[in-house]
Amino acid sequence: MLRRNQRLRKEYLYRKSLEGKERAEYERKSVLKRALEEGKPIPTELRADEAELRKKVELEDDNTAVQRTHMDDEYAHAGEADPKVLLTTSRDPSSRLVQFAKEMKLVFPNSQRINRGGMILNELVETCRSHDFTDIVVLHEHRGEPDGMVVCHLPYGPTTYFGIFNTVLRHDIGEKKEVGTVSEAYPHLIFDQFTSKLGERLACVLKHLFPVPKDDTKRVITFANQSDYISFRHHTYTMPKGVKSVELKECGPRFELKPYQIRLGTVDQQHAENEWVLRSYTRSAKKLRIAAEPGAEGAGYEEKQRQGRTVAVSAGGSRGKGSVTHQSGKRHRGGTSKGPGTKMQFGKKPAR
Repeated sequence: MLRRNQRLRKEYLYRKSLEGKERAEYERKSVLKRALEEGKPIPTELRADEAELRKKVELEDDNTAVQRTHMDDEYAHAGEADPKVLLTTSRDPSSRLVQFAKEMKLVFPNSQRINRGGMILNELVETCRSHDFTDIVVLHEHRGEPDGMVVCHLPYGPTTYFGIFNTVLRHDIGEKKEVGTVSEAYPHLIFDQFTSKLGERLACVLKHLFPVPKDDTKRVITFANQSDYISFRHHTYTMPKGVKSVELKECGPRFELKPYQIRLGTVDQQHAENEWVLRSYTRSAKKLRIAAEPGAEGAGYEEKQRQGRTVAVSAGGSRGKGSVTHQSGKRHRGGTSKGPGTKMQFGKKPAR
């Protein structure tokens, strides 16, 4: 098993190292196809290889015409079976963190919760690989308050790090009659304002923690982005008088997520390459935006080519004061929006 994992890892790294050459060839073929479709002359730099590129373009189909990246290898087998998630905590957890972990187990279908004990990360990852787990979720705390979540996809990665704020457990939302019991049905997922390249990457990581639901499922989980804080909400709904009357009931828990790092590897690899890191106190680059600005595709997501690998670096978090434009056309200073254009107000930002 150990040799097999090493071989698969080497094959994955080799395919990842070829991305630079494949990207260059993909751009050359795109330029040639665009010139042929528009009836323009072939660019000078492509005339020497025109015959070879024409032959490759003619042999392409719908599957091979699209550029493939290491992200496709990470989730290549995602649709073959339902995800299997292992949920654990940091060592010596408090009673509040244990309760939060139990409630998160009810959120993720097909998940199993274990006590961390003295198990180290290397042992945890190897155990999950041998038992065909697809993801590992590790919850952390600070002085009894949940403050971090690590999502590691197996077997190759990526590993995404989130900060947790404003945690409200089920028993804090209301009594049992108000929150009810948690449904075991596979939930529908709603991702709001995940429009940039970074937002699509985070949505891909989060959605693969859940299996495909049925059409008539009455359970909904929402990930709503607002000023780069992802609000998590868990509801069930009923329609007592048809489709025109919908009643929502919050099941809990409720919290906000703040992504700050994505690494191209598993959680036990200390020297894995950083795909993206939030640098809140650097003013030399554009600010991070999970939702792309209007008219700008992938704003705040700077890509650098280094030895055929894509490394994204973003700077300037949303904790500082910023400018928010409402639908009324007015501009306000501050990190939150309170105006006539705001329809829904999710959780507040943590006080500094």
